[in-house]
Amino acid sequence: MQSIVSENLTRIFNGFTAVNDLSFKVNEGDIFGMLGPNGAGKTTTIRILAAILSPTSGEVYVGGYNTSLEPVKVREIVGVLTENPSLYDRLTPIENLDFFARAYGVDDPSKRSAKIKDLLEYFDLWERRSDRVYTFSKGMKQKLAIARALVHDPEIVFLDEPTSGLDPRSSKDIRELMEKLSHKENQTILLSTHRLEDAQRLCNQVMIIDKGQLLTISSPEALRLQSTGAPTVRIQLTMISNNLIDAAKKAKQVTSVHVEGNELVVVIEDYSATPALVKNIVEAGGMVLSVHQVESTLEDAYLKLVEER
Repeated sequence: MQSIVSENLTRIFNGFTAVNDLSFKVNEGDIFGMLGPNGAGKTTTIRILAAILSPTSGEVYVGGYNTSLEPVKVREIVGVLTENPSLYDRLTPIENLDFFARAYGVDDPSKRSAKIKDLLEYFDLWERRSDRVYTFSKGMKQKLAIARALVHDPEIVFLDEPTSGLDPRSSKDIRELMEKLSHKENQTILLSTHRLEDAQRLCNQVMIIDKGQLLTISSPEALRLQSTGAPTVRIQLTMISNNLIDAAKKAKQVTSVHVEGNELVVVIEDYSATPALVKNIVEAGGMVLSVHQVESTLEDAYLKLVEER
């Protein structure tokens, strides 16, 4: 089942096309990454999906509801973290979350209180529950804004740079929370982030956009493999001689060998040939310090696509 369907989504501001003919689908319970440089149209897309903005053309369905025809229904089932979190600085964390929970229709006081306590404890804000939000650091406000997006247990969550301003421990907590919401609660998460290592680890699918246009949609693993190129192994040695270079060249499935400093850089047909390659070098008298298989990351694939465009 699909939680989000975008069909030829376009948004124009005073002649400027921020989102251009964007079509994609997000399955229920998935973590879907939206990647792109600054100004790519990511935040505009999230605002349209959350029924905050209307599309100039095209249609968008969130949770089965058309965002243009049924915006109130959409807002009831989504939680949104925007680039600039909307919090009331002169209220406490409890007062902020209670206000937004009521606005989202969480009418049961006991249910509301329990959820607020759970969220504040999870984000290590319970001890500051009676302090005014204007006394909070940027990272604390960011955590409270994420709690606000989750206070009504939404079916679908839009997170725009959720780990921005957070320390490593808090960032880890947010990643673990996203995994829990997706895998255990079956909530759908659309994640817009510049932290590509987060997208590589968390996302089922990623969409890369630039200047409002779709560049590609694929799994992080498939994108990574597309940019890897020929399998390459770097072998660090105490010293390199012509004898060791010849031994490497004679190994099965080796297509080329060259030297970089104290490393042999060996291109092979398949990584399964690595043990035999290392064995040849050791038997020729090589003292191996390390063996590293060179693999591309999602960041490599992303930069390649954007630079090619």
